[in-house]
Order: sequence, then C-alpha cells, then structure tokens
Amino acid sequence: MYKPEYLFGTDVPELGTTLNVAPGVYWLRMPLPFQLNHINLWLLEDGDGWTVVDTGIARDEVKEAWKILAATYFSRDKPLKRIIVTHYHPDHVGLAGWMCEEFGVMLSMPLTEWSFAKMFSLDTGQAKRDDFTAFYRGAGFDAAMTKEVNGRIGRYPNVVSPIPNSFVRIGEGDELSIGGRNWRVIIGTGHAPEHACLYCDEAKILISGDQILPRISPNVSVWPQEPTANPLALFLSSLDKFRNLPANTLVLPSHDWPFHGLLQRLDDLRLHHQERLEKSWQACATSATGFDVLKALFNREFDAHQLFFAIGEALAHVHHLEASGRVSRHRDRSGVDYFKQIT
Repeated sequence: MYKPEYLFGTDVPELGTTLNVAPGVYWLRMPLPFQLNHINLWLLEDGDGWTVVDTGIARDEVKEAWKILAATYFSRDKPLKRIIVTHYHPDHVGLAGWMCEEFGVMLSMPLTEWSFAKMFSLDTGQAKRDDFTAFYRGAGFDAAMTKEVNGRIGRYPNVVSPIPNSFVRIGEGDELSIGGRNWRVIIGTGHAPEHACLYCDEAKILISGDQILPRISPNVSVWPQEPTANPLALFLSSLDKFRNLPANTLVLPSHDWPFHGLLQRLDDLRLHHQERLEKSWQACATSATGFDVLKALFNREFDAHQLFFAIGEALAHVHHLEASGRVSRHRDRSGVDYFKQIT
C-alpha cells in the first residue's frame, strides 16, 4: 500500500514564517476558510531577488502574513521579481493582483488559467443562474439542494483581488530561469484546464501545485460551464507526463506536506480512480442520477461547500464511463440525467 515519505514529518511553517526545504527554496503556508484549511506556497531565491509561486486567497490575514514576509525577505537590494501562479483557483491566484500592485511585478501563468481567472473575477453570475440551476437539477439535486446553488454563484470576485490586465504567458515545455537554475513547465489537466507544475532537474524538485498531492486526490469535477466534459480522462492522461521524472524527486504540493515517492503516488492515483470508476459503474446497475453515484462514492455527509465538489467528482466518473462505452445516459422529461450500465 502506498505511503508517502514526508521529509519534514508533519511539521509546518508558522504563519508569516518559512521553512527551508532545499537550497534556495522556502516553504510557507497560508490559511483557507474551509475544511481544507491551508495552502502551501513557495518562495524561490532568484539571484538578486525572489520569485513567488502561488499567493493564497484574498483575505486580510493572508495579506498581513505577506507583509510580514516582505519585511523579512524583500529589500531594495533583493526585491520580489516575479509571481508565478499555477492555476486560476482562488487559493492560488487570490492575492496575485494585490501583490503585483504592491511590489511592482508582473504575473506569470498559463493563458487559459489567466483567462479563467479574469473571466470569473468579472462575472457576478446573475446571467447564468438558470443554467446552473438546471445543471444541478439534472444531476439529481432535490429542491433543498438546488437552493444552495444560488449561494455558490458569483462568489469568485469576493475571494480574489483584481486580476492583472496583463501577464506573462507560460506553457508546456517552457524553461524558466530562477536563481541560475532551469525550471521546466509541465502542464497538468483535469483539475484545472492548464495547470502549471514546475520541475527543476538540477535540484530534482517538482512544484506540483494541486495536480499531485500526497494524501488526497485533487478534485476532478464536471462544472456547469462545461456540462458534457470528461475531465477524468484528461487528468489520468496528464499523469503520464510525470512518469519520466526521477524516483527521488522532492515533490512540493499545494496541500499537506513535501514528500518523496512520486512514481508510487502516480500509480496510487490511477488505482484510486479505477476503483472509483468501478464503484460508479456498480451504482449504475439500475438507472442512477449523478447524486445517486455521489452517495455510492462518499459514505458521509457534506456541507454546502463540499457538496458541489462531490457532485462534480461523481459526474466526472460517470462521464468517463459514458465516454468509455460502459454506461448510457437518458434524460427524462424534467431534465434529470440517468446513467445505466451497458453490459
């Protein structure tokens, strides 16, 4: 059974401080206002300055922590030079706009991720309310759960600072020189459309963001904006991009702890989703909604925040089964989708 090797045990840097995890690489941790209560960020020595990878969510306590860190690390002789963001989710890009303005630097991120961040930051969600409601009703939500949809729409602008109007694009295979070392961009998919991971061959370090986590699988969901998507196929395929990295690669994930055991973790993630696919298929022995599959996959109660990630995961698995020819889909007159095994 896979068990990650945590290099620093379960020790974590205190808010406003760092932990040196490798020459020129510093780990910092910021709070999040939900059950997954933290995000790991990375500070890289960059010659006569610093590069930051990911920024945390836009909240006052995170801003204050960055001000403390800036007073400790950034100076006239060694300023912050660049901000790299792995993907558009608010815990990663949330303070990027504020930091770019505060420290006079440019934002670097993949084009698709910047575009999503910019779009969602300007979208209050009012125009898409009917589409979202229909999507979740179609997944099998009852009237009470469907009411929760209204509370989820248009929240993104509240948890990000204004997204910069200009940025530096990074993409698959780009080599970024940071502190005299090359970091290669590896793009993962499925969790986000164009998630940037950074690999330094000289140091054998992978900044994996959310794409590869040591203990949990990153959320792979179908969302209302792309209701027929098959993100699980994209996620599983993109895992193969990391298989040629050395077995002793130090993985720096966005959640939990730095770890060794990358190749075993890739196998474990694939096995995890294979098992989930089989459970989802079994749940479709009789016609099942997305919510029926959710109940088969997760034997626990969810708060409103978690519920939307869980239904997205359930739909990702049945959509993969449908694309693989293992289940069929039927939509009834009320707009609810039912999935049934093809045997």
